[in-house]
Amino acid sequence: MIEVKEVRLSPNIDDNDLNTKISAARKFLEKGNKVKVTLRFRGREIARMNASKHILDDFAEKLSDISSIDKPSKAEGRSLVMFLTAKKN
Repeated sequence: MIEVKEVRLSPNIDDNDLNTKISAARKFLEKGNKVKVTLRFRGREIARMNASKHILDDFAEKLSDISSIDKPSKAEGRSLVMFLTAKKN
């Protein structure tokens, strides 16, 4: 059974924190689950939504060896959401 696991990020995430989230997502993908990557905006961060899209792009790039983008990033309310799926061997 394929589950959808969620990884939540914020726009001002540090590199080390981002790497931790990436390794968590990698474990989910290796188990065959889908990963929902959510970039949440709070307060005034919403004004910089388009400028923060590169965080999701980097996230997908670093996992591109074992995953592919199922649904590209799109705005849902106060967050950007993207779905990753494990590549078939």
